Amino acid sequence: MLPRAKLEAVQRRYAELEHLLCSQDVLTDHAQLSKLNRERSELEPVVAAFGRLTGVERQIEEDRQALSDPELAELAREELPELERELERLESEVQVLLLPKDPNESRNTVVEVRQGEGGEEAALFAADLFRMITRYAERRRWSVEVLSLSEAAAGGYKEVIFLVSGPDVYARLRFEGGVHRVQRVPATEAQGRIHTSTATVAVLPEADEVDVQLDDKDLEISIAASGGPGGQGVNTTNSAVQIRHIPTGMIVKCQDERSQLKNKARALKVLRSRLLEIEQRKAEEALTAERRGMVGSAERSAKIRTYNFPQNRVTDHRIQLTLHKVDAVLGGDLDELVDALRAHRQAELLKGQNDPEA
Repeated sequence: MLPRAKLEAVQRRYAELEHLLCSQDVLTDHAQLSKLNRERSELEPVVAAFGRLTGVERQIEEDRQALSDPELAELAREELPELERELERLESEVQVLLLPKDPNESRNTVVEVRQGEGGEEAALFAADLFRMITRYAERRRWSVEVLSLSEAAAGGYKEVIFLVSGPDVYARLRFEGGVHRVQRVPATEAQGRIHTSTATVAVLPEADEVDVQLDDKDLEISIAASGGPGGQGVNTTNSAVQIRHIPTGMIVKCQDERSQLKNKARALKVLRSRLLEIEQRKAEEALTAERRGMVGSAERSAKIRTYNFPQNRVTDHRIQLTLHKVDAVLGGDLDELVDALRAHRQAELLKGQNDPEA
């Protein structure tokens, strides 16, 4: 049975938000405007689905009354089965929409990809995962901004940190967090032997300044010459910024080869996102368990997904889903995997909601 009182409360809050977002006080307060717009966007699908549901209910009631009218009875009998199926579908949709929302789902996302076990091949695989996620972002018309990048000597990346911005970014990218494993013959392998390597992906919701307040006395900021490719100009420009958060000991370093101010802003963005994630881990035990399993130890045995090139197979071990299209997945074709993972998560949440002993 649908929780009508809760749905009506959502409708009232949505109407209240529509009014607030037109008020001058909110329009001149960027942080409040952003917060209320985010809340409105989260409520909009529920309000729209409930509106469609109540419309179908009215049609069903009208058709049932028409059954006693000789002129309309036949038409009503033809319409009712389809309307009742639509009502059942909408009730299921509304139940899913009413599931407890992760407040991070509509946030932009900081993604950190690092090489794991496997040496040079692990660094190359980390670069493959970076391309996979950025190409997926292109397909969904999200924007990507590289915040920090450390190249490996033989190619690939030791680490790359980037910001993905757009609608529902965290809601979809959250499932990429964890240890990814690849099985293939490296280009440097003369004997044609298959190697197994890993790379880790951490997915962190971007923190707004209002979410995490940083006190200057808690920050130790140092400046150094940028490293990496770029020639003589790189090494003579003191633009790399390293920030150490004294209370936690956390260190973030960013460089874009030219702008010290830009690097500082990027480093603070990464730091805020990491600190927000720590705060949320402390506050919500369920998210703690989910995040704790995200990266693990990066050992070959700890993995969420395997990319097996000889068999053209991608297997997501969390839901035991196997697809035979390695190149397509690494080319950014992730929707089939992500949709299946989201459906599984929704089913688990519904199960827990409907099970009084859960």
